[in-house]
Amino acid sequence: MRSFYRGCTLVSLLALGAGFAACSSGSGGSGGPAQTGLAQSALTPATSCDDVEALLRERLKQNMAKSVEAARESALQQLEAGCVWFGEDGGPVGASSSGSASSGGPVSAPTEEGGGGVDDGGAKEYSTTNTQEADVDEADFIKNDGENVYILAHGQFQIFDAWPAADIHRVASVAIEGEPKKLFVHEKRALVYSSLSPSSSPDGEIASYSSGECTYGYDCEFTGDGTPLLVTEFDISDLTAPTVVRTLKFSGSFINARRIGAAVHTIVASREPTVEGLSTWPEGLDVCSLSDQGVNPSTVAAVNSAYDKLLEKNIALIDAAPLDIQLPSVEDTVYRDGVASPKSHEPFASCENFYLSNTGDGQSFLSVVSTELGAEALGQTTIVGRPGAVYATADSLYVASRHQYGQTYGWFYDDGKATPDATTIHKFALSERAAPSAYLGSGVVKGRVLNQFALSEHEGYLRVATTTGHLPDPDTHNTVASLKQEGGELVVKGMVDHLAPGEDIRSARFYGDVGFVVTFKKTDPLYTIDFSEPEAPRVRGELKIPGFSTYMHMIDEGHVMSIGYDADDQGDFAWFQGILLQIFDVTDLDAPTLTHKEVIGTRGSASDAATNHLAFNYFTQRGLLGIPMVICEGGSGGDFGDTMTFSGLLVYKVDPGAGFTSVGGVPHPLPDASADGNGPSCGNWWSSATSFVKRSVFMEDYVYSVSEDEIRVANISDLAAPEAVVSLVP
Repeated sequence: MRSFYRGCTLVSLLALGAGFAACSSGSGGSGGPAQTGLAQSALTPATSCDDVEALLRERLKQNMAKSVEAARESALQQLEAGCVWFGEDGGPVGASSSGSASSGGPVSAPTEEGGGGVDDGGAKEYSTTNTQEADVDEADFIKNDGENVYILAHGQFQIFDAWPAADIHRVASVAIEGEPKKLFVHEKRALVYSSLSPSSSPDGEIASYSSGECTYGYDCEFTGDGTPLLVTEFDISDLTAPTVVRTLKFSGSFINARRIGAAVHTIVASREPTVEGLSTWPEGLDVCSLSDQGVNPSTVAAVNSAYDKLLEKNIALIDAAPLDIQLPSVEDTVYRDGVASPKSHEPFASCENFYLSNTGDGQSFLSVVSTELGAEALGQTTIVGRPGAVYATADSLYVASRHQYGQTYGWFYDDGKATPDATTIHKFALSERAAPSAYLGSGVVKGRVLNQFALSEHEGYLRVATTTGHLPDPDTHNTVASLKQEGGELVVKGMVDHLAPGEDIRSARFYGDVGFVVTFKKTDPLYTIDFSEPEAPRVRGELKIPGFSTYMHMIDEGHVMSIGYDADDQGDFAWFQGILLQIFDVTDLDAPTLTHKEVIGTRGSASDAATNHLAFNYFTQRGLLGIPMVICEGGSGGDFGDTMTFSGLLVYKVDPGAGFTSVGGVPHPLPDASADGNGPSCGNWWSSATSFVKRSVFMEDYVYSVSEDEIRVANISDLAAPEAVVSLVP
């Protein structure tokens, strides 16, 4: 068996037997920015599917052995403590002697938009998707081109003639297989992403790491929802009759996507392989009976012997498992004149353009799949490793994967206890065609990224903001690093370390040579960071104020606008409160100032825009800001508000000098208090905020407020009285 792990091998794990110790600890030392983990962060090209299978089997064995040894330790502790808790089989509760896959032991296993052709009949000025980088479109469930609105709602791809605004009406509605989630629209094509039911996958299972969509990233992982992905391409030359021209059915799930011109790059995560029959509790082991005999060499040997045999049994099961059927797959079907023509080429089958991760803490598949609207080609590049946050420019795509000390085999830094978090970053070149994305190199930074805005490429350097540690650990701190590609490595060339000790990052944003980082524990320090010398970045200014920002947006070169939460200082910590809008004057990087502040509602008030930048709509041409809102009043301190007073879209006039001037709100019906409790309420948690209104679109003097069920269209001069309401319900 070929070994790709650079550290202790499976052979050494088995040879240790009862003395097994997971090879996950560092050797001790200074830790910090030393690039000890560059080799481990690199991806190794797979020469064949045999390479991929060998790595998968080795990872399965390593992870299995770690779980079994944790169970062994628990059993020996139970032997010494006596039989205090037990199940019908004589083993600890939660253990099983059946040897089934679900068997548990005493310890859990470780675990451009639109482009649809605006003619003279469309709005002259209109808002588009709020993207991180110019000319790099991001998938969302709504798109518009100044004349038409394209939206996914209630299982359908719907198209509305939206201009003139008061005459908005649906012109087409097409049912989508599965649950439609995201789309792109470009020229005469639309690309729709939908999640299929688990039964649509090759083996009828979903990924064990399924967690739904992760946008903000503070307490969620970028793993996708675990369900198979269907991509449907429509010809929308005739807006009244969208026609399916191609479908791509992936075994993996959607994580993210970017569009540059007609080229679309989709990131798909496929689940980790599983093996039936693995167990962490030896069949027939009765710790209770052994404990009656006391702790002695004979009883300890009996426990160890049972676990040694279990290790051998599990290894045999892994060796015999047909892992090839669990490789990623795609069914590519082209439609000509309504007739399906399945394509025989399976780009994943030969494991071409597969790369193997050396970190040891992930064996799922992460694929960058490239297609071109209006063309039939498909390119894929796949990593066998961990999924992560996705950031892209017009030329490059980065995947940033989080790692924790103790969960990998080997570590990136000498002192794992001092540096318990790390992020590996893999860089790929993007093509304007449907070609495989070339792997360019990898690097590692200490700490974990928050989300895509923690990364930014500028003039050949990648800036990355990370947090090491978790609150309330006082050793928690933050780092901003500058990386440069040198050969096949992303090398840290400069960094600001130990930024804001005792706090963690709540938002980050980079513009040109400047970076802004907001941290929080009880106050909101805004740091301005100068990258004019990228290999010697430095903090220029710091501003401490109550509350914290979760998303930052540049108004102009000297002013940053943000959304986040107000806070109530409690001494050692602070309660988050109502939604907070702020404007910072950053003209002088050495002395940033808060010039304007608007607090909306009390604790429990929420906006999708606080945790999803796609819901934050700043209409630059008119200086208007639209944010979905649920406003709650009442409550104090740590108590949530008890009365919902508004649900809808708030609109503000934004001016760096005058601040936020309320234009009003587009109200949507308040929820029925007797409802089943689903959906937004006054109990919203700050990192997973949700509102009934999800998006907004500006067209000249009109705003379109979009909820899951309807679009309300109002003139800016009278937002409380919509001129049109159209239902999205079929």
